[in-house]
Amino acid sequence: MKPLIRVPGQDVPALRAALAAALDGGPAVFPLAAADQAVAGVPDQVDERIALVVETSGSTARPKRVALAADALIAGAEASAAALEGHGRWLLALPGHYIAGAQVLVRSIVAGHEPEVLPDGPFTAEAFAHATMRIMRTRDARPRYTSLVPVQLARLVEAAAGDPDHDAARALGAYAAVLVGGQALPADTAERTAALGARIVRTYGSSETAGGCVYDGRSLPGVRVRVTDGQVELGGPALAAGYLDDPARTAAAFHEDAEGRWYRTGDLGMLGETGILRVTGRADDVIISGGVKVVLGEVERAVRAAAGFADAVVVRVADPVWGERPAVLAAAVDGRTDEASALATLAAAIDAAGLPTAARPTRIAFAASIPLLSSGKPDRRAAAALFA
Repeated sequence: MKPLIRVPGQDVPALRAALAAALDGGPAVFPLAAADQAVAGVPDQVDERIALVVETSGSTARPKRVALAADALIAGAEASAAALEGHGRWLLALPGHYIAGAQVLVRSIVAGHEPEVLPDGPFTAEAFAHATMRIMRTRDARPRYTSLVPVQLARLVEAAAGDPDHDAARALGAYAAVLVGGQALPADTAERTAALGARIVRTYGSSETAGGCVYDGRSLPGVRVRVTDGQVELGGPALAAGYLDDPARTAAAFHEDAEGRWYRTGDLGMLGETGILRVTGRADDVIISGGVKVVLGEVERAVRAAAGFADAVVVRVADPVWGERPAVLAAAVDGRTDEASALATLAAAIDAAGLPTAARPTRIAFAASIPLLSSGKPDRRAAAALFA
């Protein structure tokens, strides 16, 4: 056994130093969301092989604490470099207590450099551009990378407003790859980013896989992907050891067979003939509406393709006739409040996507802004509560 130390995720120099020591066999690290975060049930010691414990939300209110070995973190960093243009110089734009932020630090440690770091506080296009300029002034010949969530990328695109000479656009174009993950990237944001000349790499993975392990639908070197009974499973050297002090949860999520060890992601998906993975939604976000199976992730994808609904969130609501139906929370663009017109627009989008009639949303609500978690992902519980 060895110590598990707590380090505030905002204290990037301390967190990077602690991670470097952990990768070299030192005490394991538990990054905190805030310096004064109250943590219950976390032991002071962990198994010798563990280097990092990341807390992540589960489908219930009880958090999951993912335990990752040093070998898994390094394997994830090496696989990422192999899929990109080699080890490079990173800009940390995500919180250090999330796996995507921690993995940027691990990649920087493996590459042997100090990452550039955005200042604490709300993400802004101006801060991103200034940080990028600081990297460029170093004249480091290595490729530049950063990792963002879709809401951050959308803010950069909005700031650039289609102008490739805008500071935000030039900053985006300065990176050999802008990794985008954490949730589905709206097609409109992807198209507008590409028009600015930036290279987006869509990533798929989780804390249980030491971060993104599938890039643009293709598995990274050493990563195994399969779909079993409609659910995506991932394998390879970057898998977590399990959940800290939670053997039941570990057994439910990880299993082993003749092909090796696997993580059940809880995501629905399909593999194309060329091996490209397409994630269609969450297994726990499937509703049965009038006897018809409806995947809310597919509904949300179709809804977001409709003009003015790029940030919409789809949730389930009870229906006295059909059992459950989809409902949509959308931004109130230009004071839009006409529910009947909006539902008609979304019905057309559902039909155009080839989804069943049961997938048509029956309720819609408008908000000044979509509720978000601190990670930038939509707060689906808060969105669903608006329909209660």
